Amino acid sequence: MKEKVLMNWSGGKDSAMALYNILNNSDYQVEGLLTSVNAANQRISMHGVSGELLVKQAESIGLPLTKINLPESSDMAAYENIMEQTLSTFTEQGIGASVFGDIFLEDLRKYREQQLEKIGWKAIFPLWKKDTKNLVYEFLELGFRTRICCINKHYLDSDFLGCDLDEYLINKLPENVDPCGENGEFHTFVYAGPVFQNSLSIKNGERVEKSYNHDGKSYGYEFCDILLEDHQ
Repeated sequence: MKEKVLMNWSGGKDSAMALYNILNNSDYQVEGLLTSVNAANQRISMHGVSGELLVKQAESIGLPLTKINLPESSDMAAYENIMEQTLSTFTEQGIGASVFGDIFLEDLRKYREQQLEKIGWKAIFPLWKKDTKNLVYEFLELGFRTRICCINKHYLDSDFLGCDLDEYLINKLPENVDPCGENGEFHTFVYAGPVFQNSLSIKNGERVEKSYNHDGKSYGYEFCDILLEDHQ
């Protein structure tokens, strides 16, 4: 019998690649997508992608979507409480594992495992310790297409924002930037690929700059709104 799992879905390339891997693993059955969104503006946390596009992605993938609405000023304790309550409802459906697209951040993996252990769940990491340059090229070779929707301005300038992550752009990335953006250098929105029934027609919208404080430091980010082609 296949093990029922939930896919932690960010809308970006790493979660798309992890989903592809888990869908092609006969040991697992993906029951749905789980995404954290800002409760105030209904945008994907840290990616800035609209809830409308998130729903379109899920519809094209053909999996049910559950959104976790996070208060804009929520601290980690509040986040953990909301997440625990949400996942507990899936336990009743026979689900006991979450799938993540993390690649090499040990602290993040340990945190996820510890949080899931509280409710008797386990974490699955299909991409763990894979070479990120090989991984991003495999992603493209499989037919995935993704657009950079957020950059950390400490690592990248605005020229990268709103561009498709292709071989040309990968070769232009500064040496201190991971090809998969695993350190948070950039985030992407996937609009085509083998996990989709239909590709999404998208265009770039307005740009917005924001800063976030973490551990006493301020980090500057720039977002490009991604819109559907027929969006007015």
